[in-house]
Amino acid sequence: MVLTDPGPRGRGRHRARRPPRSAFRPEADPEAEPPRRPRAAVVVNPTKVDDLAATRASLAQASARLGWDDPVVLETTAEDPGTGQARLALEQGVDLVCPLGGDGTTRAVAAALAGTRTPMGLLPRGTGNLLARNLDIPAGDLEAAFEVACTGRNRAIDVAWLDLDPVAEVVADDEGQAEEPVRGEPVRRHPFLVMAGMGFDAEIMGSTSEGLKKSVGWPAYFATGLGKIFVRRFKIRWSVDGQEQTPVAARTIVFGNCGTLTGGIQLMPSAQIDDGRLDCVVVSPRTIVGWASLAGSVLSRSERDMPHLARTSGERFEVEVDEPHPVQVDGDVLGEARHVVATIDRQALIVRSR
Repeated sequence: MVLTDPGPRGRGRHRARRPPRSAFRPEADPEAEPPRRPRAAVVVNPTKVDDLAATRASLAQASARLGWDDPVVLETTAEDPGTGQARLALEQGVDLVCPLGGDGTTRAVAAALAGTRTPMGLLPRGTGNLLARNLDIPAGDLEAAFEVACTGRNRAIDVAWLDLDPVAEVVADDEGQAEEPVRGEPVRRHPFLVMAGMGFDAEIMGSTSEGLKKSVGWPAYFATGLGKIFVRRFKIRWSVDGQEQTPVAARTIVFGNCGTLTGGIQLMPSAQIDDGRLDCVVVSPRTIVGWASLAGSVLSRSERDMPHLARTSGERFEVEVDEPHPVQVDGDVLGEARHVVATIDRQALIVRSR
């Protein structure tokens, strides 16, 4: 008997062809809805926009170019500067909420978004635009800012809060100008993203005319400040994280969440917007020489203490004064108070940045 080697198994046979990958894919359903596109809400302060219809059109065009759905556009009112509109946007399930206005609009929207996972994009249109400046968001170019909002990276930042016992709290417009007294129970807790202060700085914010700001921009604050440098000093009793500090006669006390203020001034060079701490400066020059020395220290970004400039940081500040003094948050004047408490919520707000 002769045995023959059949060779490798399957030799001489036709191999079964593997079906193409497309055979394993489910057939496209012609009735299926197209993939959902992301959608933004824009909370716009109409007093900061020259042509609202043109702004809507520009936002719609930018959204289409970026692959987003047409945005929901919600206007602020005198009664609600943006918090209610932002909450409504959250209820509608948007992917992003963008305040379009000044620092007041930004602050109001942040109050609604703090503690949520919905990011905030910045479309700066005010005089200060303090948060936008600290995050390097383009001001004056709506489409460029909107592109950063839609495509930028998420960044968690701190949200600061100022609680006050107001003496005569007022409603302030988006740029800090007092309009009318609050009726009923005044709001005691106010968010801020950049800075809050009592004394000299609030005097400046409350006294700078809207017309001057529109004509010259942020230098208007410096022009007003020159006439306020000798506003009376006042004695403050204060504590940092529960530790009593030495009482001091000051022109102003400022709490900062980030360091860059109006005009690019670095009042608090060490301040970080996401470190869970507030920086604080107490300013107390007595003479024009003291003010000149203070200006030199700030412009040189020196971080050392001086006889008329003290710096510290903490998570909770409490301040009491004998006579009521003006108080501001992010440039909005809240009225006068004798007692304020500043605290910080670490990384409570997500913002879009470059």
